[in-house]
Amino acid sequence: MKRAMKERIEVTPNICHGQPCIRGTRIMVYIILELLEAGLTPGDIIRDNYPNLTEEDIKACLTYATSLVKDQEFVPFEETT
Repeated sequence: MKRAMKERIEVTPNICHGQPCIRGTRIMVYIILELLEAGLTPGDIIRDNYPNLTEEDIKACLTYATSLVKDQEFVPFEETT
């Protein structure tokens, strides 16, 4: 799947200020993630918002986000009283 992600997601400094986008579009990965977070399904996103996308494009957005988080080191949140 990582190969598919690299084929579908691009980061180009002069397109969308360097934000990761779905290749060949100006649809930024974070927009797709926000739509998924809001409860839309990939089918909803394609049908109602971006009919030129495929489910594979949306899966590539998820894979991209996962790859960013997977190998990072995190500091736990401090509890406030």
